[in-house]
Amino acid sequence: MNSMSKTILAGLAIVAAVIFYLSYFVVDQTHKALVLRFGDIDRVVEEPGLYFKVPFADTVTLIDNRIMIWENNGRPVQDVASQVYIVDAFTLARIKDARLFRETLGADMLQAETRVGARLDAALRQTYGRRSFDAALSSDRATMMREIRDQLRQEADALGIEIVDVRVRRTDLSENVLDQTYGRMKSERNALAQDIRSQGESTKTRMNAETDRTVTEKLAQAKKEAEIVRGQGDAERNKVFAEAFQQDPEFFAFYRSMQAYQKSLGTDGTTMVLNPNSEFFRYFGDQKPGGATAPQPAPAQPAQ
Repeated sequence: MNSMSKTILAGLAIVAAVIFYLSYFVVDQTHKALVLRFGDIDRVVEEPGLYFKVPFADTVTLIDNRIMIWENNGRPVQDVASQVYIVDAFTLARIKDARLFRETLGADMLQAETRVGARLDAALRQTYGRRSFDAALSSDRATMMREIRDQLRQEADALGIEIVDVRVRRTDLSENVLDQTYGRMKSERNALAQDIRSQGESTKTRMNAETDRTVTEKLAQAKKEAEIVRGQGDAERNKVFAEAFQQDPEFFAFYRSMQAYQKSLGTDGTTMVLNPNSEFFRYFGDQKPGGATAPQPAPAQPAQ
């Protein structure tokens, strides 16, 4: 075999190797494959493995078959009260229909993310626009995420994309609304505190009034009982005096006169202008009551 034949054979071997290399492709577990023949979809390969194609006529486009996470952060939305909030959300999606995905979006993942993100913005505005901000912080939040997911699925199905789930990570007030909300909350708390203080003052006044009334009632009752006891004592004393007067009238008159002397003459600087023979001084003379002369004491006897 001459050198020219060897060269031809070597060239044919190289061409065969190139043709063989261009005749197969591999699909792994993370992708699907679109086989295009002259730009048109010939078939869709969804199972992993080794496949063959027509060289130079068929081209293969690999499409990610995994669940993708598309972030949508800092989305402004309004609630039913027209207050603006900032929402961070993310979408879990995967390519369900590779053929439809190629026909609608040209199998462009970036374009798919943009379309789904735009539809997500609309779903967020629609869902939040029917509710107050408190609903996003309550148990209604799960219902809101399901509503957003269902709205997004209607758009994504027409693009060959399956929306696995939609999650709202964060819902915050915008800066201006946040300041207004803090101010309103502060005013509400101040009003609540003032109301509590007013109730406390009212309770204090009522308790003081009840206490004063109780004290007054108890003092009045004690004074009443004291007057009753004092009256009973006076009555008992008068009874004793009466009984003593009946037993010895002369001694009773003498006792009453001594009490009168003590009250009228017991204070220093007392001046009285009376007749010495007045009945008031009858126990100050040398006469017995009734005009009788009191016996003089016997003179002391000198000691022997």
